[in-house]
Amino acid sequence: MSLKTKIAVLGSGNGSNFTSLAEACNKDSLRAEITLVISDVKDAKILNRAKELGIPNKFINPGKFRTKLDDTAEAAYIKALKDSGAQWVALAGFMRILKGDFLRAFEQKVINIHPSLLPAFPGLEAWKQAYDYGVKVTGCTVHLVDYGIDTGRILAQGVVPVLESDTSTTLYQRIQEEEQRLYPSTLARLFNNKI
Repeated sequence: MSLKTKIAVLGSGNGSNFTSLAEACNKDSLRAEITLVISDVKDAKILNRAKELGIPNKFINPGKFRTKLDDTAEAAYIKALKDSGAQWVALAGFMRILKGDFLRAFEQKVINIHPSLLPAFPGLEAWKQAYDYGVKVTGCTVHLVDYGIDTGRILAQGVVPVLESDTSTTLYQRIQEEEQRLYPSTLARLFNNKI
């Protein structure tokens, strides 16, 4: 029986991808244990979801910047993650760019899910970018996090067709459904050395 991989989750919002990871861990389709959930938003729903599931969780103030962690916050995040025993960090709607010391502390061990078929439509509101551009297919990408914005090595992608009846909102909802399927299955393959 192999040991479970220890992962921590960072999120800023509702926590739907975190929930899909936690459910996969509970079903043992993902041989992992979520050691900690951290949010940069004090009242983020992801913290409530973690609390309901009995998973350690905390808010850590991100500091003075809007799009990244300041140095003090970055050190606090790294310490909390290391103290939790996390081997990997999974981003689940974490809306800050990770840089420098953080990525060195977890080198090639930070994973993200992005709501487009990268390298197309990196950055914010990727589903809206795709919808506004008029593509016929879009989707989501699980990738390693590097020093660029959504530029890390692609691990898996899920395709979502754009329907004639779609709005950017309905398209996003369907992309989220694909994310919730793709993220846990990709991590399961990654942790079993199948990627």
